[in-house]
Amino acid sequence: MNCPACAETIPNNTKICPFCKTNVAEFTRDMAEERAERPRATKSQKSKSTPLVLILGGVIGALLLCGGVLLALLLPAVQQAREAARRTQCKGNLKQIVLALHNYHDTYGSFPPAITYNSDGQPMHSWRVLLLPYLDQAPMSSQYKRNEPWNSPGNLAVTANMPAVYACASNPNGPFSGNTSYVALDGPGTVMNSKQPARIRDIADGPTQTLIVVEAQNSGIHWTEPKDFDISVGGTPGPGGLSSFHTGGFQGALVDGSVRFISGSINPQTLKALLTINGGETVGEY
Repeated sequence: MNCPACAETIPNNTKICPFCKTNVAEFTRDMAEERAERPRATKSQKSKSTPLVLILGGVIGALLLCGGVLLALLLPAVQQAREAARRTQCKGNLKQIVLALHNYHDTYGSFPPAITYNSDGQPMHSWRVLLLPYLDQAPMSSQYKRNEPWNSPGNLAVTANMPAVYACASNPNGPFSGNTSYVALDGPGTVMNSKQPARIRDIADGPTQTLIVVEAQNSGIHWTEPKDFDISVGGTPGPGGLSSFHTGGFQGALVDGSVRFISGSINPQTLKALLTINGGETVGEY
């Protein structure tokens, strides 16, 4: 048998445990009396606790259900608030880009061309590379080799990390895709015409009525790639053209530095008037 006090094995009918010196008989009797004195829940008490458990369970279930309904009601509002914040950040990107364009203008006497070419007429670099010194990216600009094309191994290594200012905040891939969300308007009569970029005094239609940079959803254009939106091949909103990750239209930066949200259903003639510097059109509300 085992001693009830120390659990050591002792011979049967042992009165005093040789290990802990406990009176085995008295210890066993005391334990039995203690168990007899412990209160036990009656059948009546057990039955009374059952409704309480059910009530508490029902209350908790109701709270969880209400919480789920409330979350379902609040979720659209939260999503809208987040998109509004991302759209505001996108607007800030465009403002920062236009400011950099004006700083470039102050340095060189004109806005940058959308695309630069080498002596053989091959496209070499994007205006987005030319703006690097004016976007707090001087180290990257100094490492970029202008005598090599944009996609040379060396230049691709330098420009592997796209500056966040060139990515719309609503783009789920953000700057990590390497493709830009903003394109210049290129072609005859545009501000950043690759053949002859404009000066401020050349913009006869006025800086407040002339677009310079616009959004392009899923442009597929690497941010250093010498490729933009050529108005001579079409200037309509939609996939493959002027579009955005925002619902209903796209944002466009005007030469004066303001940013306007342009509806996807804008009148084509109004849009055409906004794209060029000297069409002579007067643009009203849009």
